[in-house]
Amino acid sequence: MLEIPSTLQAKLDGGATTTCRCWRIDRRDGVALGFTDHDNDLEFDGVTFSAASGLESSAIEASLGMSVDSHSISGALVSDAITEDDIRRGRYRNAKVTQWVVDWTDVDDRVMVFYGTIGEITFGDHTFEAEIVGLLDQLNAPTGRAYLRTCSAKLGDKECGVDLDAPAFVEASTVLEVESATSIIVSFTGDHESHWFDHGKMSWKTGLNAGNISAIRVTEKVTAGIRVYLWSEPDGDASVGDTLDLYAGCDKRAETCRTKFSNILNFRGFPHMPGEDWMINYPTSGGKHDGGSLFRS
Repeated sequence: MLEIPSTLQAKLDGGATTTCRCWRIDRRDGVALGFTDHDNDLEFDGVTFSAASGLESSAIEASLGMSVDSHSISGALVSDAITEDDIRRGRYRNAKVTQWVVDWTDVDDRVMVFYGTIGEITFGDHTFEAEIVGLLDQLNAPTGRAYLRTCSAKLGDKECGVDLDAPAFVEASTVLEVESATSIIVSFTGDHESHWFDHGKMSWKTGLNAGNISAIRVTEKVTAGIRVYLWSEPDGDASVGDTLDLYAGCDKRAETCRTKFSNILNFRGFPHMPGEDWMINYPTSGGKHDGGSLFRS
């Protein structure tokens, strides 16, 4: 139940109120931003809540039970704090959002009315809209194992058991050339095959992306080293001389688990499950028909 401070409740019960809404956005990179629909900037909890930011909010849809509370915020990209580039680079993905009703004459008189995370973000010409979902949305995440040919574990996690810090699976490297936001050439001294790091990850050590992780789409050897294609643009621009670690990737196939990682005992998929064509199979003469497995190792 929402507990409203008695002093704020008294003001709300009066004929005229001096309340406004304030939003705080905490991004994954540690940046905290504040916005308000009041005419002037407000400040509390060490954050300045900027006015005239063009930010608007829909009504919060709240209900009893286990349904997910949600609303949305939208605005114009007129503030230096929120840029199209930041949105495209994913810096607001899963960012935490807190909303208060605040008495602008005394910011200590406030009540938190919503806490959640940013979901899907859409934007057009100079505008954006972000879906805000409540904490109960996490209960909607699917759980359990899927019946698939490919492995359900994440490479290097507890179920997988592969030590990605082993010398065979990690390569210290340096950026040699930046071809585009998602294509860079890095140094490579290992003797692995060209696509050893496909579906792997890149851990940035220095530069604007220090401490961040980028997902690798595909790699290929070139004369200077190895060309790395990323799934998405890094948070910051890559520069020649940035240092990083390349980690081997996995395509989730049983054969890769066996030959590349020698880890078939921990494979979490079902490689011998029948395909969709099993329904049109028919009996044939000859051969061994003992009802056993059709797979022969």
